[in-house]
Amino acid sequence: MEKQYKFQNLTHEIVGAAMEVHHHLGNGFQEVVYQSALAIELSFRNIEFEREKEMFLEYKSHDIGTRRVDFLIEDRIMREIKAVVQLEDVHLAQVINYLEAYGLEIGSLINFGNTSLQFKRVMKPKGNHNPSQNQ
Repeated sequence: MEKQYKFQNLTHEIVGAAMEVHHHLGNGFQEVVYQSALAIELSFRNIEFEREKEMFLEYKSHDIGTRRVDFLIEDRIMREIKAVVQLEDVHLAQVINYLEAYGLEIGSLINFGNTSLQFKRVMKPKGNHNPSQNQ
């Protein structure tokens, strides 16, 4: 029996939307092109999202600025998009930092820059900085 993950059905739909975008556009475009196409595809699938969602950052209860996540989907899943040849640890660290900073449990990283779509599901670390990666 397959293990169930939190928001698995929604995550599956999001990955399907990204696969559709990658199928039509391939690799080689800038990140903003994939963001625009993914926004269209998510809308086609009636998935609620906010693009370039600005979120406030705090350090010890002090405002230290803002940061924008590529997509906040249904106020539950943070999605970062890349268009690089290969994902690196720094990209994964960015998603982990966003999860911790914004109090979200689930995030994901999608890379459109490779010949095959790359997807990493990231769960908020529990007490350490080693995320669970699935799929």
